[in-house]
Amino acid sequence: MVAAELLARAQDWLDQDLDPHTRAELASLVAAARSTHGSEQAAAELADRFARRLDFGTAGLRGALGAGPNRMNRVVVAQVAAGLAGYLRAHPHPGQDGVVIGFDARHQSDIFARDTAEIVRGAGVDAYLLPGPLPTPVLAFAIRHLRCAAGVMVTASHNPPQDNGYKVYLGDGSQIVPPADTDIAAAIDGVGPVPTLPRADDYVRLDESVLDEYVSAVSALPRPDGPRALDVVYTPLHGVGGAVVRRVLERTGFAPAYETPEQADPDPDFPTVAFPNPEEPGVIDLALSSARRRRADLVVANDPDADRCAVAVPVADTADWRMMHGDELGVLLADTLMRRGVRGTYATTIVSSSMLRRMCAARDLPYVETLTGFKWLGRVDGLVFGYEEALGYCVAPGIARDKDGISAMVLALELAAALKLAGLTLQSRLDELARVYGVHATDQLSVRMANPSRLGSAVDRLRTTPPAALGGLEVASIDDLALGGDGLPPTEGLRCALRDGARVVVRPSGTEPKLKCYLEAVVMVGPEGLAAARAVARSRLAAIRADVAAAVGG
Repeated sequence: MVAAELLARAQDWLDQDLDPHTRAELASLVAAARSTHGSEQAAAELADRFARRLDFGTAGLRGALGAGPNRMNRVVVAQVAAGLAGYLRAHPHPGQDGVVIGFDARHQSDIFARDTAEIVRGAGVDAYLLPGPLPTPVLAFAIRHLRCAAGVMVTASHNPPQDNGYKVYLGDGSQIVPPADTDIAAAIDGVGPVPTLPRADDYVRLDESVLDEYVSAVSALPRPDGPRALDVVYTPLHGVGGAVVRRVLERTGFAPAYETPEQADPDPDFPTVAFPNPEEPGVIDLALSSARRRRADLVVANDPDADRCAVAVPVADTADWRMMHGDELGVLLADTLMRRGVRGTYATTIVSSSMLRRMCAARDLPYVETLTGFKWLGRVDGLVFGYEEALGYCVAPGIARDKDGISAMVLALELAAALKLAGLTLQSRLDELARVYGVHATDQLSVRMANPSRLGSAVDRLRTTPPAALGGLEVASIDDLALGGDGLPPTEGLRCALRDGARVVVRPSGTEPKLKCYLEAVVMVGPEGLAAARAVARSRLAAIRADVAAAVGG
């Protein structure tokens, strides 16, 4: 039998929910759970929806669509919007005013964005709504362009189609970090019943001028006299990047990319992929098939909100293609800027390759490592370039202090075209960097835990009984990330430095019941040559992976 308290909470939710679809959904679920026959599945689903509220943290909100506080819906969005407006009124910033709101093409994104605009404006804070479904980088750009105090992007990035999310930025153009996240969460907790929240429809509906300014800024990144001859296959993975990419390519002088037709238009159901993340195996197979037929130079993919950029390249002397690792594209983009003489701070995360550190040391450039996520990278003082291994790149912080898959694409195309003119490729440039800085082979191991409580115990086991060696390499030191240090705020995880520059970072996933292990082996290129060094690096990495899997129970 369903507990009376749970039924009462569900009824309270129904009283607040103004959306007929989620009201009907929840009412049907309650009826099924209360039926005399008893529906265990309905009762379990109801209990899950009311077990907790979606956590509001440094990533904002993200979850499955549906009724209840543990889902994404109009009640939750209204509460967050009112809490954000209350926070902004309590924390004014001179010279910054209002909230700019963007949204992608996912289910309910436009509705959540409109609700946010109405509630923010009803709270007495100016609200600006972008003109249509647009990439997240356009929203990140618009915050500082309009001198707003905050920005909201309604997106779940590359999550499955049943999800949506709500990212919050402050006036510096970066995603929120502590203590702002906890302060906003506290303001959300104090929001009264949703039907009593004041709303106003006199918010500003922006025209295309902000998008025009973003396109102009990105289009100014490549050198105007550089080569442009390149055959590119592009996929936006059913997302909102396509139309903006077309405009940018035209403005920069590149030929139009061949767009994978099955994935060219926005579609919130993502019909050709189960999980629209270009890192996932098989997701860009349609684009790769087109590239083989066309004998293209490059494949580029954005994730659905176009803040990530993936690049695939042909394998020399074969018909095969391969996706470049995020670390590989990261060091290529950094090297491009360094060769241009761009000085300032280059940054990456503690789980990314250590090659960027070596590159900065060789050129006497400032280098910073942060915790994972652009909420940290975007706030680095003097930042001129930042990247994370999960295909996130900030090549122009003056445009967006966040990952931007479109500006990263432009810089990658410019580099590829210049190398092609010289009879070279992105792979040959990677080979050149490896000969100078060493082979940096990286890999990732994810261990899913059936019981999420085991995540902490797995880290504690490594903390209390650390291994003496991994993959045959002595463990030189272990940093307990929970203690902070090296300019990093405390976070759960361990960082192990191994002999010969290898390293392992172990941390619980912030979004899934997984233990994530980031691995790296470094081998300098000796007289035996690059191929031999790569073979040694692969062997070391495989040995490290096996030992780490055994140590964490994977």
